Amino acid sequence: MSITPTEQKIIDYLKKGDKRALNLLYENYSTSLYGVILKITINEEIAEDALQETFIKVWKNAHKYDSSKAKLFTWLFRIARNTAIDKLRSFNNRYKKEVQIDTSNVYILPTSNLNQDVLDIKEHVGRLEEKYQIVLDALFFQGMTQQEASDELDIPLGTIKSRLKIGLRELKKVYDP
Repeated sequence: MSITPTEQKIIDYLKKGDKRALNLLYENYSTSLYGVILKITINEEIAEDALQETFIKVWKNAHKYDSSKAKLFTWLFRIARNTAIDKLRSFNNRYKKEVQIDTSNVYILPTSNLNQDVLDIKEHVGRLEEKYQIVLDALFFQGMTQQEASDELDIPLGTIKSRLKIGLRELKKVYDP
Protein backbone atom coordinates (compact mmCIF):
# COMPACT_ATOMS: atom_id res chain seq x y z
CA MET A 1 0.00 0.00 0.00
CA SER A 2 1.40 3.33 -1.01
CA ILE A 3 0.73 6.33 1.20
CA THR A 4 0.57 9.84 -0.21
CA PRO A 5 2.63 12.57 1.46
CA THR A 6 -0.58 14.22 2.72
CA GLU A 7 -1.80 10.95 4.24
CA GLN A 8 1.56 10.42 5.92
CA LYS A 9 1.49 13.94 7.33
CA ILE A 10 -2.05 13.37 8.70
CA ILE A 11 -1.04 10.02 10.21
CA ASP A 12 2.04 11.57 11.83
CA TYR A 13 -0.02 14.44 13.26
CA LEU A 14 -2.66 12.01 14.56
CA LYS A 15 -0.09 9.84 16.29
CA LYS A 16 1.47 12.91 17.93
CA GLY A 17 -1.92 14.29 18.98
CA ASP A 18 -1.30 17.39 16.87
CA LYS A 19 -4.55 19.23 16.17
CA ARG A 20 -3.35 20.15 12.68
CA ALA A 21 -4.41 16.60 11.77
CA LEU A 22 -8.05 17.59 12.16
CA ASN A 23 -7.71 20.49 9.75
CA LEU A 24 -6.01 18.31 7.16
CA LEU A 25 -8.55 15.52 7.64
CA TYR A 26 -11.40 17.96 7.21
CA GLU A 27 -9.88 19.62 4.13
CA ASN A 28 -9.09 16.33 2.42
CA TYR A 29 -11.85 13.97 3.48
CA SER A 30 -14.92 15.81 4.80
CA THR A 31 -16.69 16.05 1.42
CA SER A 32 -16.27 12.34 0.66
CA LEU A 33 -17.23 11.27 4.17
CA TYR A 34 -20.25 13.58 4.21
CA GLY A 35 -21.40 12.03 0.93
CA VAL A 36 -21.15 8.53 2.41
CA ILE A 37 -22.97 9.58 5.57
CA LEU A 38 -25.72 11.44 3.71
CA LYS A 39 -26.33 8.43 1.49
CA ILE A 40 -26.96 6.34 4.63
CA THR A 41 -28.96 8.85 6.70
CA ILE A 42 -30.82 10.65 3.88
CA ASN A 43 -31.11 13.61 6.24
CA GLU A 44 -28.77 16.60 6.11
CA GLU A 45 -29.07 17.46 9.80
CA ILE A 46 -28.32 13.90 10.92
CA ALA A 47 -25.50 13.69 8.35
CA GLU A 48 -23.88 16.86 9.66
CA ASP A 49 -24.06 15.56 13.24
CA ALA A 50 -22.65 12.20 12.16
CA LEU A 51 -19.76 13.88 10.30
CA GLN A 52 -18.85 15.91 13.34
CA GLU A 53 -19.07 12.82 15.54
CA THR A 54 -16.91 10.93 13.02
CA PHE A 55 -14.10 13.45 13.38
CA ILE A 56 -14.38 13.29 17.15
CA LYS A 57 -14.11 9.50 17.05
CA VAL A 58 -11.16 9.69 14.67
CA TRP A 59 -9.38 12.08 17.03
CA LYS A 60 -10.10 9.97 20.12
CA ASN A 61 -9.12 6.71 18.41
CA ALA A 62 -6.13 7.96 16.41
CA HIS A 63 -3.82 5.67 18.39
CA LYS A 64 -5.76 2.64 17.04
CA TYR A 65 -5.06 3.39 13.39
CA ASP A 66 -2.70 0.87 11.82
CA SER A 67 -1.50 1.76 8.31
CA SER A 68 -0.49 -1.86 7.69
CA LYS A 69 -4.13 -2.98 8.01
CA ALA A 70 -5.95 -0.29 6.01
CA LYS A 71 -5.46 2.90 4.08
CA LEU A 72 -6.35 6.05 5.98
CA PHE A 73 -9.46 6.66 3.88
CA THR A 74 -10.69 3.10 4.46
CA TRP A 75 -10.32 3.55 8.21
CA LEU A 76 -12.12 6.93 8.06
CA PHE A 77 -14.81 5.46 5.83
CA ARG A 78 -15.56 2.66 8.31
CA ILE A 79 -15.82 5.07 11.22
CA ALA A 80 -18.06 7.41 9.21
CA ARG A 81 -20.27 4.54 8.00
CA ASN A 82 -20.70 3.07 11.48
CA THR A 83 -21.37 6.47 12.99
CA ALA A 84 -24.01 7.21 10.35
CA ILE A 85 -25.72 3.89 10.98
CA ASP A 86 -25.69 4.49 14.74
CA LYS A 87 -27.09 8.02 14.31
CA LEU A 88 -29.83 6.75 12.00
CA ARG A 89 -30.79 3.98 14.43
CA SER A 90 -30.84 6.43 17.30
CA PHE A 91 -33.02 8.86 15.34
CA ASN A 92 -35.43 6.10 14.27
CA ASN A 93 -35.70 4.73 17.81
CA ARG A 94 -36.37 8.20 19.21
CA TYR A 95 -39.00 8.86 16.52
CA LYS A 96 -40.77 5.55 17.23
CA LYS A 97 -40.91 6.35 20.95
CA GLU A 98 -42.55 9.74 20.43
CA VAL A 99 -46.25 9.82 21.22
CA GLN A 100 -48.28 9.67 18.06
CA ILE A 101 -51.48 11.55 18.95
CA ASP A 102 -53.52 10.02 16.12
CA THR A 103 -52.77 6.49 17.38
CA SER A 104 -52.85 7.26 21.09
CA ASN A 105 -55.70 6.05 23.28
CA VAL A 106 -54.85 8.47 26.06
CA TYR A 107 -57.98 10.53 25.38
CA ILE A 108 -60.32 7.55 25.29
CA LEU A 109 -61.67 7.35 28.80
CA PRO A 110 -63.58 4.29 29.88
CA THR A 111 -66.82 5.64 31.37
CA SER A 112 -67.41 2.59 33.54
CA ASN A 113 -64.44 3.47 35.74
CA LEU A 114 -65.32 7.12 36.28
CA ASN A 115 -66.18 8.12 39.81
CA GLN A 116 -69.56 9.78 39.47
CA ASP A 117 -68.99 11.68 42.72
CA VAL A 118 -66.23 13.82 41.19
CA LEU A 119 -67.82 14.64 37.84
CA ASP A 120 -69.09 17.88 39.31
CA ILE A 121 -65.58 19.15 40.11
CA LYS A 122 -65.93 22.23 37.90
CA GLU A 123 -69.04 23.17 39.83
CA HIS A 124 -67.17 22.88 43.13
CA VAL A 125 -64.16 24.80 41.78
CA GLY A 126 -66.66 27.50 40.77
CA ARG A 127 -67.62 27.92 44.42
CA LEU A 128 -64.07 28.80 45.46
CA GLU A 129 -62.75 32.36 45.65
CA GLU A 130 -61.95 33.63 42.15
CA LYS A 131 -58.18 33.79 42.78
CA TYR A 132 -58.16 30.03 43.46
CA GLN A 133 -60.52 29.29 40.57
CA ILE A 134 -58.20 31.03 38.11
CA VAL A 135 -55.16 29.05 39.25
CA LEU A 136 -56.94 25.66 39.34
CA ASP A 137 -58.49 26.31 35.93
CA ALA A 138 -55.11 27.14 34.40
CA LEU A 139 -53.34 24.15 35.94
CA PHE A 140 -55.98 21.43 35.66
CA PHE A 141 -58.41 22.40 32.93
CA GLN A 142 -56.05 24.23 30.58
CA GLY A 143 -53.10 21.91 31.27
CA MET A 144 -50.55 24.61 32.05
CA THR A 145 -47.49 23.97 34.18
CA GLN A 146 -47.09 26.10 37.28
CA GLN A 147 -44.45 28.20 35.51
CA GLU A 148 -46.67 28.66 32.44
CA ALA A 149 -49.60 29.70 34.66
CA SER A 150 -47.31 32.15 36.47
CA ASP A 151 -46.22 33.69 33.18
CA GLU A 152 -49.69 33.69 31.58
CA LEU A 153 -51.53 35.08 34.61
CA ASP A 154 -48.70 37.42 35.60
CA ILE A 155 -48.73 36.02 39.12
CA PRO A 156 -45.50 35.12 40.96
CA LEU A 157 -44.71 31.40 40.94
CA GLY A 158 -44.80 31.22 44.75
CA THR A 159 -48.30 32.71 44.76
CA ILE A 160 -49.42 30.18 42.14
CA LYS A 161 -48.15 27.36 44.38
CA SER A 162 -49.84 28.82 47.48
CA ARG A 163 -53.17 29.33 45.73
CA LEU A 164 -52.98 25.81 44.31
CA LYS A 165 -52.37 24.36 47.77
CA ILE A 166 -55.18 26.36 49.37
CA GLY A 167 -57.59 25.66 46.48
CA LEU A 168 -56.93 21.92 46.68
CA ARG A 169 -57.35 21.99 50.46
CA GLU A 170 -60.75 23.66 50.03
CA LEU A 171 -61.78 21.08 47.40
CA LYS A 172 -60.68 18.27 49.69
CA LYS A 173 -63.21 19.52 52.26
CA VAL A 174 -65.96 18.96 49.67
CA TYR A 175 -64.88 15.48 48.61
CA ASP A 176 -63.46 14.18 51.87
CA PRO A 177 -65.45 15.85 54.67
